[in-house]
Amino acid sequence: MQNFTFVSRAQRVLFGAGTLQQTAAELDAIGARKAIVLCTPQQRAQAEQVADLLGARAAGIFDGAVMHVPIETAREARRFAAQQGADCAVAIGGGSTIGLGKAIAFDSGLPILAIPTTYAGSEMTPIYGLTEAGLKRTGRDLRVLPRTVIYDPQLSLGLPVRMSVVSGINAIAHAAEGLYAADGNPVMNLMAEEGIAALGRALPAIGRDAGDVQARADALYGTWLCGSVLGSVGMGLHHKLCHTLGGSFNLPHAETHTIVLPHALAYNAAAAPEAMQRIARALGGTYAAQAVYALACDNGAPLALKDIGLQAADLDRACAIALENEYPNPRPIEARALRQLLQNAYDGVPPAA
Repeated sequence: MQNFTFVSRAQRVLFGAGTLQQTAAELDAIGARKAIVLCTPQQRAQAEQVADLLGARAAGIFDGAVMHVPIETAREARRFAAQQGADCAVAIGGGSTIGLGKAIAFDSGLPILAIPTTYAGSEMTPIYGLTEAGLKRTGRDLRVLPRTVIYDPQLSLGLPVRMSVVSGINAIAHAAEGLYAADGNPVMNLMAEEGIAALGRALPAIGRDAGDVQARADALYGTWLCGSVLGSVGMGLHHKLCHTLGGSFNLPHAETHTIVLPHALAYNAAAAPEAMQRIARALGGTYAAQAVYALACDNGAPLALKDIGLQAADLDRACAIALENEYPNPRPIEARALRQLLQNAYDGVPPAA
């Protein structure tokens, strides 16, 4: 018998092609009158589309979202929201934009309506992250959990294949670590395996045809499930390493998750055999770490940290930062083994069986 605690989250999810058109009605559902629209500079056009749908209820567009949510950007966005008299933030984009919305909510309590266009899964979690002085800190607070999430697969049709793949493997990482979480439960295990399987089907299909709406829908479905796992149970070594590499060395978020995940799974494999069986089964493989590596390799994702900006001289410092605080993980964190994990990820070698 497994003893566990299960906590449900109060969130409203709209899923389906064309659901973007219901944005204004969703503001009514959460009692909001005036919303700022958040985006990255590259997604300004989609933010303008949302603002047009809101009409006079759009308080303005803040297009300054960037990776890892620097504290300076968060402060600027908070000032903008206050100046515009907004009582809601609509975040359209990926983890960077939704993370910025969370930073506003954490400070001001403004409700968030999230419209994800990538497969990060952040929209389903009460987890926030801020980077200050080269260090990324994360936390959990229900104030930052988006009240409503709109999943419209049509919005992700323009997401490049390469970004789709790394974003999807980022989502898989949430479910994979959820399967061996110290506070896991049977409900999350079901969602995790189903989410990994959905993304495992979707990403190769997107690679064959980026305009495949069904594949895009499958990817968002998998993202929803994997993000729900991330929001419900604790994460381990993999996420600690990725936060270290992203926050301290400014590596791209999704690519870092994609590269590190196979090696983190190999590190934990012997200590979490049931989780590894579920991951491998979901991806149609024999070994979890190799199945994730193959998914990345076969679909054109980067495989080595050296190819996305990390320097060899950074490896010792990254290892030291990752060792600074204790965190739950099925296998104890050992300095020498951790340093080898980082070396393997840096070189991009296949994980050992």
